[in-house]
Amino acid sequence: MGSGQVTDWQGKHVTVAGLGVSGVPAAKALHGLGAKVTVVNDGDDARAREQAAELEALGVTVRLGDGDTLPHGTELIVTAPGWRPDKPLFAAADAAGVPVWGDVELAWRLRKPGAADWLAVTGTNGKTTTVQMLASILEAAGLRTAAVGNIGVSLLDAVLGDEEYDVLAVELSSYQLHWAPSLRAHSAAVLNLAPDHLDWHGSMEAYAKDKGRIYEGNRVACVYNTADKATEDLVREADVEEGCRAIGFTLGTPGPSQLGVVEGLLVDRAFVENRQKNAQELAEVADVKPAAPHNIANALAAAALARAYGVPASAVREGLRNFTPDAHRIAHVADVDGVAYVDDSKATNTHAAQASLAAYDSVVWIAGGLAKGATFDELVAEAAGRLRGAVLIGRDRALIREALARHAPEVPVVDLERTDTGAMLQAVREARRLARPGDTVLLAPACASMDMFANYNKRGDAFAQAVRELGA
Repeated sequence: MGSGQVTDWQGKHVTVAGLGVSGVPAAKALHGLGAKVTVVNDGDDARAREQAAELEALGVTVRLGDGDTLPHGTELIVTAPGWRPDKPLFAAADAAGVPVWGDVELAWRLRKPGAADWLAVTGTNGKTTTVQMLASILEAAGLRTAAVGNIGVSLLDAVLGDEEYDVLAVELSSYQLHWAPSLRAHSAAVLNLAPDHLDWHGSMEAYAKDKGRIYEGNRVACVYNTADKATEDLVREADVEEGCRAIGFTLGTPGPSQLGVVEGLLVDRAFVENRQKNAQELAEVADVKPAAPHNIANALAAAALARAYGVPASAVREGLRNFTPDAHRIAHVADVDGVAYVDDSKATNTHAAQASLAAYDSVVWIAGGLAKGATFDELVAEAAGRLRGAVLIGRDRALIREALARHAPEVPVVDLERTDTGAMLQAVREARRLARPGDTVLLAPACASMDMFANYNKRGDAFAQAVRELGA
């Protein structure tokens, strides 16, 4: 099974690793194509049994509670993106010469002839927002599109469904890219690179290398962040098609082959005639919601990909105006007694929290949760001058408290031990006590939520509810 389309799946022995969000659609799709499918799954809980029953009713074999042993006769593994490369199953596959694909690789190989182009986005933070902005811009240009991949519509559904698309806005995680060796996008962007998921990738170098795969074989544009040299380095290392261009985006004045900001306008000096002298106005900064610096960067990256695809400037403006950000991404909840309360529960790592904190001048910061191996010195040192106070919650809050003691010793810190559902209400009350009119109380935890909440959405909901109780 080399690269290109695999047309004959009839009787192929395919093992799908992991049930989950991607495993079930992959198993169904492969079964529908005539493959002999076995699903292996580590867990054997109620949810897994329910999914297994659904697949077994179709004639798929499911093996629960053992995700490590390679089923006899396997010719291909299709893995859920989250399965770590060091799992015994993959070592066994390697030894047996069995290829391993992710759901993205499978979708890429199952595309129909003349299928939609892919405009792909990755990065440590901002992926989902950028892809949604991009889809909004493409729609404004009258193109049939969808935001797919790590969000929204599953890529397999988009590729195999009846709906016909002109172009897809594709969000890809580092995990998905790791398992997608033959993916070749029309154009792609790496928004930023900061340490994340290092427990999975093993090192920052391996993480960056997987992110950089998104540029392989690009035809028109490799979009990078001029403020993040690592993204430009990945473009340099990429093997792209002849004539593919490196396109930078910047929050400053753009040079030739860049998009940037001039006097409150988003401008393009990349996809214009005579880019040495000319610039094309795309939109106003005020068209970007919210107009926080990192979100303007997201808008510029989305605009660059859309322009690479030939979208007119008017559609960029209309698409950005039509776009509404998802919940828990720098969402203004309320003003109480002259203090703004902002929910950025989606800031689950230090890089995202750094961008969030940089958007405000005087902040009472609510932070903490599961650190996932992160360190907080750089984040705190950079934000120290903006901090009015800090309220710390969650399991790994001591790591943030120690960084505050080192780099912002004069900032008052409230350390909340309680981890029950009422902890967020107490955190908001403590933040109110520290805040002055004109301040922003910002939930930007810099940590994952699962120590106290089901997910970052639930954490953000708890914050918003607590703020509403203050207002009442």
